[in-house]
Amino acid sequence: MKTCKATQAWLINVIVINSTINMKKLILFTLFISIGVFAFAQNNVVCHSNISSTRQFAMLASSSKFRMAHLNPLPVKFQSSIGQSITYKTSDGKESTAYMLKAKKSTNNYILVVHEWWGLNDYVKRKSEKIYNDLGNVNIIDVDLYDGKVATTSQEAGKYMQAVVEDRAKAIINGAIAYAGPNAHIATIGWCFGGGWSLQTTLLAGKKAVACVMYYGMPEQDLGKLKTLNADVLGNFANKDQWINPKVVAKFNDDMKAAGKKLYLHQYDADHGFANPSNPAYNSDATKDAYANTIAFLKSHLK
Repeated sequence: MKTCKATQAWLINVIVINSTINMKKLILFTLFISIGVFAFAQNNVVCHSNISSTRQFAMLASSSKFRMAHLNPLPVKFQSSIGQSITYKTSDGKESTAYMLKAKKSTNNYILVVHEWWGLNDYVKRKSEKIYNDLGNVNIIDVDLYDGKVATTSQEAGKYMQAVVEDRAKAIINGAIAYAGPNAHIATIGWCFGGGWSLQTTLLAGKKAVACVMYYGMPEQDLGKLKTLNADVLGNFANKDQWINPKVVAKFNDDMKAAGKKLYLHQYDADHGFANPSNPAYNSDATKDAYANTIAFLKSHLK
């Protein structure tokens, strides 16, 4: 506010001193300064605004460049003989549906899966079943933060991602945590939009959390929140990612160290979305290595 008043006073002095200037030039000059002051104010708002990490990521959908980096997903038809739809109560007094793969033998080990910005589609369900088979005896719950909506175009995906209300998303996640039971050992995994929410799910799980995997998702930037983490984190990031770029990842690494938490960091010579075959940036070698590290990490933490 002080900066704005000082700028206005300076502008008045300029106008007085230059009273002999051609009126047309004066108007143009004043307009130019006003635009500069407005831009300065806008930048200050952005720099000092307290926007959550998940909201920051959702805002990327406004960028045509971000949307163009995600081609419309290839159609995936997946039918499972072991997966099933479940409905559970959420902490906001409503309900949510999810996709679940139940362990063959009774176990308290759970993995909560958070979908990409496309929604809980057949691709995510197929990926979850692969993880289920490769890990062995584990329960997997694919949460649905879009409440049943699934995108088939980048325009729809951007719309759905931006429409996510954080309180509702947290209620859905807390409902899944409660569904897993009081003695659950919870690991989380997510990609893109779900990568950031995987970390948030781990934070919400509190002492039940045992592991977190995030693929090129927005890290939590609040050091105080990171200090409450009860689990190690495995991060699979892409060095060519223009959004969750190496600078963002480096800060996350530093913040985790400052919080006294363990981050297993893997960075690939790949681009955002490298693990999804539908993405133009799909990188087979990076995907294989990241997945192998992910399975090994989850096996070591789900005891």
